[in-house]
Amino acid sequence: MAADAGIRAGGRVAGADDVIVIGGGIAGCATACYLARDGVRVRLVERASVNGLASSANAGSLHAQIPHDPFRHLGADWARSFSPAVRLFIASLGLWKTLEDDLGADLEIGFGGGLLVGADATEMAEIEAKAEIERAAGLPVELLDERAVRARAPYLAPKIMGGAFCPIEGKANPLLVATAYAAAARAAGAVIETHGGPATIRRDGPLYTVAAGGRAWQAPRIVIAAGSETGTLAAALGARLAIEAFPIQVSVTEPAEPLVPHLVYCAGEKLTMKQTRVGSILIGGGWAADLDQAGRPVVSIDNLSRNLAVACGVVPGIAGLRLVRSWAAFVNGTADWLPILGELPQSPGAFINYVPWMGFTGGPAAARSIASQVQGRPCPLGLDLDAFSPRGG
Repeated sequence: MAADAGIRAGGRVAGADDVIVIGGGIAGCATACYLARDGVRVRLVERASVNGLASSANAGSLHAQIPHDPFRHLGADWARSFSPAVRLFIASLGLWKTLEDDLGADLEIGFGGGLLVGADATEMAEIEAKAEIERAAGLPVELLDERAVRARAPYLAPKIMGGAFCPIEGKANPLLVATAYAAAARAAGAVIETHGGPATIRRDGPLYTVAAGGRAWQAPRIVIAAGSETGTLAAALGARLAIEAFPIQVSVTEPAEPLVPHLVYCAGEKLTMKQTRVGSILIGGGWAADLDQAGRPVVSIDNLSRNLAVACGVVPGIAGLRLVRSWAAFVNGTADWLPILGELPQSPGAFINYVPWMGFTGGPAAARSIASQVQGRPCPLGLDLDAFSPRGG
């Protein structure tokens, strides 16, 4: 596919790239890949190594159900406002289904379905109300009573009264995905610059100058896909985006016999649980980590204990497993949980690719959409990004 005429002609400048992408996680690498495959001259700039931060530190969940914790605290009106993000995740899961073939890599993708469970009548009422909003957004969700959930998931604790099952959800290995996108981007002609330290941006007439590590590059269009650093970079262009970084933690057990075929959530307390291909159980759910004196995330022993207690209370069969490792990392967030995707109104040619909280799931669709928007093309996934347009100023 040839690049957009605006980039080929009026937007193409001698000695400059067509597009510079800032950020080497799944968002940046996927965007660079799709741009390069479209024939765009693209350069990716990453401060350290590709896939070195949030994209590799998450638990690898591929999920589209509305997160239960904010639903409980923010309510049904918030959930309805979140519905455009559900449609983004549905489209992204469609890309995940063929991503291994597309990138020519084993990403350990599996689609066992996602199971949100409840342990009392209040939790089940919340699950049912949320499922109604999800279905309206096009997400397939099946409500399960006690008998049905026991038949579907006999490994669950006797206290579980029911749940909601979404068959299109699953898991992937976050250590593999962004690097596979980067390899595909290089194969399509993208140039990837790493280990230059934090990047800076300035606008020089019709061009943007991106500098890092004593070097500088120019392009008429840029994509800021730098995770929690996206807000700082956008601020250099006069945009104030409501972007935050939250320290959370994840744990993994020793390998076990097949036990948990689903991506499991809990309506009562924060929990995500899944079993990897090698048998290890990944346990998370967004429990907060601590910060050390240098401001780096470190594991909170108290929250680790609480997270494991919730996990054992939902799936008692894991109680005898030894914990191999726990780690902490920053996750990208926004208060309303909505992505920020699109062109900065005060800086034509500067685009934001930022999917908070569920950025691993949403990465492929967000990147494909932004890569098209940068070229002035309609999104091939049929997504309307208006609900996610940057409005900070």
